[in-house]
Amino acid sequence: MVEPAENEFLAGLEAKSKKPSYFFRTMANRPEVLKAFVPLYGAIVGPGSVERRIKELVYLTVSFTNRCAYCSAAHVASGKKAGISEAEMSALKAGEDGSFTPVEQAAIQYARELTIAASADNTRAALEEHFNNEQVVEITLVAAMANFTNRFNNGLMLQPEA
Repeated sequence: MVEPAENEFLAGLEAKSKKPSYFFRTMANRPEVLKAFVPLYGAIVGPGSVERRIKELVYLTVSFTNRCAYCSAAHVASGKKAGISEAEMSALKAGEDGSFTPVEQAAIQYARELTIAASADNTRAALEEHFNNEQVVEITLVAAMANFTNRFNNGLMLQPEA
């Protein structure tokens, strides 16, 4: 892991968040990638045409499916801020989608299939019933970003900060 004193960009990220990030410290081994990743992540996961709750449901679905402890911990916290209850998170983790709205179910099931099969032939039509083209692309980008960060964290065995 790179220490913030070794990388000005990393130091700035940690100063903003006021806590260390093993994810950023590890990615800082490739400083140009870290600099490009942060704005890309923000453009995908930040404000857009899909409401925050749906984005967090998608990110959590992917992270729970991939058993990514690091991303699950981070997105449980942000999911709570987006209005996702403990019971809903438990249901997501167990793959039980029945308590969610039909709109949420479409996004959750699409994200899960995309994660498991790397395609979503069985769930894309349901997603398209509830979301316009821009939103389908945005949901797909969120699922893809979650899969990227999950694989980065799982591949390098990163665990959440204590």
